[in-house]
Amino acid sequence: MVDVSAATGQALTILVMAVALGMDAFSLGIGIGLKGVRLYDIVRLSGLIGLFHVLMPLGGMYTGQYVGELLGEIATSAAGALLLLLGGHMVYSSLRGESVDSINHRTLWGMLVFSFSVSIDSFSVGVSLGMFSSHMWMTVILFGIFGGLMSVSGLMLGRRASRNLGGYGEALGGVILFGFGLLFLI
Repeated sequence: MVDVSAATGQALTILVMAVALGMDAFSLGIGIGLKGVRLYDIVRLSGLIGLFHVLMPLGGMYTGQYVGELLGEIATSAAGALLLLLGGHMVYSSLRGESVDSINHRTLWGMLVFSFSVSIDSFSVGVSLGMFSSHMWMTVILFGIFGGLMSVSGLMLGRRASRNLGGYGEALGGVILFGFGLLFLI
């Protein structure tokens, strides 16, 4: 009975971690959705975020036995700084109008930047999990599923809200991303 309880506790812990890591994707999705996004782009971006939520912790788990806690703090700070830059750039470009190009979430480069920014903390979590004996494949699959589903939810919510906000949607999305960046750095 003890083994079943331990396995259930570990599965529940991994599930909670998957949801927590997916919240970054959700918040980013709202920010991008407020800029206005097509359904096709929602599918593409969410799929890429889900893939990054699998690959980043997988890479972290493989390096977890070699790397200490320092990397976790650096990865969280890097994610926060990246979200600050993305959010600040979105606010700036919305205030300046058409003269400043925002990062285009429809291009491969833009999707990679956004996916990386919300998945880098998954790498640091993977490093921590790699130091323990956790179920690697169950962990990364749950991380990927929740990262993808929560990004879809955020993108759809942001898309719906952008219809009501008009031109202020991009600025509000940038403020949200900037706020989450500050939370990572604090």
